[in-house]
Amino acid sequence: MVELEDVLAAARRLEGVAHRTPVVTSRTLDERVGAHVVMKAELLQRGGAFKLRGAFNKVAALAPEERARGVVAFSSGNHAQGVAIAARAHGISATIVMPAEAPAAKLAATRAYGAEVLTYDRGVENREEIGDRLAAERGLVLVHPYDDELVIAGQGTASLELVEDAGALDLMLTPVGGGGLLAGSATVVKALCPKVRVVGVEPERGNDTALSFASGERVSVAGIETIADALMATTPGELTFAINRERVDEIVTVSDAELVEAMRFAFERMKLVLEPGGAAGLAALLAGRVEVQPGSRVGVILSGGNVDHQQFGRLLGG
Repeated sequence: MVELEDVLAAARRLEGVAHRTPVVTSRTLDERVGAHVVMKAELLQRGGAFKLRGAFNKVAALAPEERARGVVAFSSGNHAQGVAIAARAHGISATIVMPAEAPAAKLAATRAYGAEVLTYDRGVENREEIGDRLAAERGLVLVHPYDDELVIAGQGTASLELVEDAGALDLMLTPVGGGGLLAGSATVVKALCPKVRVVGVEPERGNDTALSFASGERVSVAGIETIADALMATTPGELTFAINRERVDEIVTVSDAELVEAMRFAFERMKLVLEPGGAAGLAALLAGRVEVQPGSRVGVILSGGNVDHQQFGRLLGG
C-alpha cells in the first residue's frame, strides 16, 4: 500500500521539476453548488496534465543501471508526455506505445519531447502486451501509467499541494481512469483530513471502476466510447483498486454531454481550457452527481488540458 510518507518522498523528488500549479476558485460555481470549491489546475502542469508527477517520481527512483536501459510506457497521451519529459530530464531513451487514434496534439507533443512513438490499433491489439513485449525484447523498464506504487505516490502530490495551499477539505473529487490519481489523492486527503469524503468520477460509458466497486472485484468493460480519452482504462489496476476500495467513499459517473458543459463552464467562467477527462470532477459538481453539504469545502482536481483546438471548438460548438 502507498502511504502519506511515500507521497512526501515523491514531493521531494519533484521539487523544482513539477510546477506547483495554482488553486483556482469561482464565485459563480460556489453559488451554484452552495459550497466553497477549490480547484487544482493541473492543466497548467508541464506536459499539460498531472501525469508528469507519477512518471518523474518513478524514473527518478530507478537505480542508475535501470535508467540507463531506457523506459517504455503505454498511454493515450498524458502519461506518454509525462514519461517523455521525465526521460529527457534524465538523459535516457523513452519508447511510448500510443493508440493510432490518440489526439493529434498528444501524439505530436510526445514526439516533440523526444520519445519514440509506436502506434497500435486499440480495437484489436492490447497495449499492455505490446509494452511487456518491448520491455523484454529491448531490455527497457516499464513505467506503468497507474498500477505502480511510485507512480501513485507521485500523482498524490497534486492533492498534497491542494491541501497545503487551500486548507482542509470536506469533499474531494478526482477523475478516475486506471485509478492512480484517485488512489494517490485518497491516500493524501484521508491522512490530512480524516473526515473527508473522497469521490472518484468516471465516464458513464467507461464505468469499470463503478462496476468494480459495486461487485467487490475488478470488472472489465469492453467497447468504451467516450470523448474522455484520458479515462478509457477498461479495468481498474490491481494495486489501485485495492487502495481505492479501502480509501474511496464513492464512484459516480458523468455523461459526455456533462463533460462538455463542464469544459464550457471552465472556459467561459474561469478562462481555463480543459480536456474532457480533466473536467470530470467539475462535471460531477455541476450536474449534481454528488451530494454536497451546504457551506462545505470541496476540492477538485482539474487533471489535464491536452485537447487540440479543433476538438475543443467542435465539442463546445455542439
